[in-house]
Amino acid sequence: MALIDSHGRTINYVRLAITDRCNLRCTYCMPQSGIDFVSRDDLLSYEEMLRLLKIFKSLEVTKLRITGGEPLVRKGIIEFLEEIKAQQIMDGFYLTTNATTTLPHIQRLVDAGLQSVNISLDTLDKNKFLDITKRDQLDNVLASMNAFYQLDVPLKVNMVVTKGSNEADIIPMAQLAEHRNIQVRFLEEMPFNGVNEVKTQFMTHHDILHKLKTSLPNMTSKPFQYGSTSQNYSVEGWKGDVGIIASYSRTFCGSCNRLRVTPTGQLKTCLYGKNDLNLRNLLRNGSSDAEVKQAIIHAVANKPVDGISAERSRFTTISESMATIGG
Repeated sequence: MALIDSHGRTINYVRLAITDRCNLRCTYCMPQSGIDFVSRDDLLSYEEMLRLLKIFKSLEVTKLRITGGEPLVRKGIIEFLEEIKAQQIMDGFYLTTNATTTLPHIQRLVDAGLQSVNISLDTLDKNKFLDITKRDQLDNVLASMNAFYQLDVPLKVNMVVTKGSNEADIIPMAQLAEHRNIQVRFLEEMPFNGVNEVKTQFMTHHDILHKLKTSLPNMTSKPFQYGSTSQNYSVEGWKGDVGIIASYSRTFCGSCNRLRVTPTGQLKTCLYGKNDLNLRNLLRNGSSDAEVKQAIIHAVANKPVDGISAERSRFTTISESMATIGG
């Protein structure tokens, strides 16, 4: 039975955040002092996540992305991914990571079914990287990127463009795709920074596109892919391409095909909306798989039409960190 919302969209993609912890302190994601991380008992256990993924599979969810926080900081993550493959729950998985600690694990990730990796990276300047993340880890990220590329793992690099911080890095970051078949994507900054603060100035997707086209006049748009969040562009003579994700403007909601499960087991049918269903409680209170499945179907049926209406329905200002939701 397929998951279809009231707007006729088929939902076949789940983003599973396995931890709210992260070893970086990116300024647009959380305060430098960090956030109040949840206790281990409040996190979904790996056994609960495996059960949940089997239920999603029965609902014809076919794409799984592993996120955090930073997923590689949770002990046992590799064995968990290997168990997904051993039980044939999903046909591989996608990974979003800051790539600071992935290098020793890349071959095992590939063997466990890694299909592609999204690396969060906002600058190639070592001093600026330290300023943004509060950690001196750029060399590790670049080494991991090279290792993934050498193993032919499809690679996307996600850069959050923060006004007043890294606008000058847009073109150097884009040039990562000149000689390598990778995609560099530029994201509008979102309000999920762990503080009750409304952004009044930020680089819009129009601003980012203007910046790219000014330096790359041979850039042409590619057909938009249904279900994608990124409008992609090719550059004449380049092996890879670039993309722009209107994360805050939310221009792509019409083809949304995804759900999010937070580290504590909250189902979110929209990133900007409220928590729609406490899956952890259902899993722990004796609910059968059929009952959990029906609750998911009901939540998806009420999925908002877009992120703007989802945010309005909250009646509260967004104050959570992206790490608590799932990047």
